[in-house]
Amino acid sequence: MVAEASGQQGSKNPERVIQIRRCACVVKGGRRFSFAALVVVGDENGKVGYGYGKGTEVPIAVEKATKQANKRLKRVNVEGNTIPHQVEGRFGASRVLLMPASPGTGIIAGATVRAVVELVGIKDILSKSRGSSNPVNLVKATFDALARLRNREDVARLRGVEV
Repeated sequence: MVAEASGQQGSKNPERVIQIRRCACVVKGGRRFSFAALVVVGDENGKVGYGYGKGTEVPIAVEKATKQANKRLKRVNVEGNTIPHQVEGRFGASRVLLMPASPGTGIIAGATVRAVVELVGIKDILSKSRGSSNPVNLVKATFDALARLRNREDVARLRGVEV
């Protein structure tokens, strides 16, 4: 379901189309289709964002989603090629558990979570998704998990102690 989108002018960050949905509206002359696209954009260096766009044609929906994803880019705390600690993200009925992995492990994740962590720039990670496997909710749960990541300096600053 995850596809690499290329050939987009104006977008300098790599993007992945996670899902394209087709919706049919029945009218007098037949069916009228509309499309919705879920896209993740990242610089593979700690910044990632997602977007959801709708349109009458697939390229229009993908373009709108990419534009929204570029506006929503967020920085993620990455430690080398993995994450600093184990974390769980939640959204709706979806739960995503992300665990740091030793060098050389690779990305052990489903297609949706894999697309997000690859675009962040993480090379070694273990993950488990529980509950709903809806790609939109999985992406949002993964972003929730990545937003909860803290490094040593952040924790020390919050507690008012020195590392």
